Amino acid sequence: MSISPEEQRCGTVAIIGRPNVGKSTLINHLVGQKLSITSRKPQTTRHRIKGILTQDHAQFVFVDTPGVQTKHANALHRAMNRSVLTTLADTDVVVMVIEALKFNTDDQLVLDRLPAGIEPILAINKIDRVHPRERLLPFLAQMGALNRFSAIVPISAQKETQLAPLLGEIRLQLPLAEWMYEEDDVTDANERFFAAEFIREQLFRLLGDELPYAVTVSIESFTIEGTMRRIQAVILVDQDNQKPIVIGRDGEKLKEIGQRARLDLEKLFGSKVFLELWVKVKGGWADDERVLKSLGHEF
Repeated sequence: MSISPEEQRCGTVAIIGRPNVGKSTLINHLVGQKLSITSRKPQTTRHRIKGILTQDHAQFVFVDTPGVQTKHANALHRAMNRSVLTTLADTDVVVMVIEALKFNTDDQLVLDRLPAGIEPILAINKIDRVHPRERLLPFLAQMGALNRFSAIVPISAQKETQLAPLLGEIRLQLPLAEWMYEEDDVTDANERFFAAEFIREQLFRLLGDELPYAVTVSIESFTIEGTMRRIQAVILVDQDNQKPIVIGRDGEKLKEIGQRARLDLEKLFGSKVFLELWVKVKGGWADDERVLKSLGHEF
């Protein structure tokens, strides 16, 4: 269907919130494809990731931001917070995500950090966990009494509940503008980026509670041979004693990380993937701006 530029709406939509409220899951379900990595551990997302949805006369350019860091102060976390602020300075709509029945001091800090004049849409996530549903009513009234939100929409990102009303509220705030991307685009990130992210996702899912925060992934080589992707990646750990944990007995843990990441990448790329992983020690990488810049973080 041909749509004239005068009818088109298009804009960037920043998804913000404290860590682990479901921002990445929301982006994935809105776009209809896994773009942002997820785990049950907070602070899984470290980069801004764009997910693009073109629907009817509107193009939504969602930006998945790292959770706002309120307790950590190394170079990595400073870069993550700067990424959030940069996104907010150049966005058309802001959606703040919180958990149903939970609004704590970290949520308030996120709200307080918004530039003056921004009234975000509040997405109250994980309502599928609230039984009976009537328990939401006092919480909705509490959030409305803050007088800080342009709209409040209870949702379940995982169950795709109430996502259409959320899109409707966002659409009302999108400016009249020509689309920034082609109609079938879903992201502007390249395949190297997704290779590193999908490997890092398995580190969060398969390692202990603390270790994933001390590791990162660097893509050393990414080549396409016919329909196959050949990827060589290095997992960087902070200390010598962390290396054998990532590798596991007889290399079993590293093998499982690689197998799971490879399957996810094959699904994303629609082709065979040959993935090789190594583990190296790089002490202090999370406080080394040169290393972080090489991994795509902005300063």
